[in-house]
Amino acid sequence: MERVDIRQVRSNPDNPRFIKGDKFEKLVKSIREFPQMLELRPIVVNKDMIVLGGNMRLKACEEAGIEQVPIIFADNLTEEQQKEFIIKDNSSFGEWDWDLLANEWDTDLLEEWGIDLPVLLEEPDMDELIDEPSNKPATMKITFDSAEQLQKAEIDIQELIDRKYEGAFFSVSAGEI
Repeated sequence: MERVDIRQVRSNPDNPRFIKGDKFEKLVKSIREFPQMLELRPIVVNKDMIVLGGNMRLKACEEAGIEQVPIIFADNLTEEQQKEFIIKDNSSFGEWDWDLLANEWDTDLLEEWGIDLPVLLEEPDMDELIDEPSNKPATMKITFDSAEQLQKAEIDIQELIDRKYEGAFFSVSAGEI
């Protein structure tokens, strides 16, 4: 790893990811408040100083007025391996444990740190949850920002239900995505 003048590093014009609006502002704020993260996750560049991993961090560093950034050279990768790295570096293979996050972490801090938490709009009352004679199913309305976030949450919800409520099920109705 080495530190270089930020003007030496070039954004990748073929980067398939982007960040904008509130999420970008959170990243800029994060870098300003916790610049040590850059040392722990340096920007990955090829031999031409084009970013393979960290395009959004580079953009946020520029916005934050950072003059030098830590980089790691990935100059031994073929052109095909560079393309593969770009995609795999931006892939999210893991899933969040929403139950653990909700019960063990400060949700305000999680949101401040950039985690997109599902928004709970309606909380079911106890009668709905304990299957009173009305036999109304419990309902909960959660809004997601994207289809990808919904898909990940569906998996997490089903796993949670399977662990805690044998034989229970849930259904999803799509609104605007």
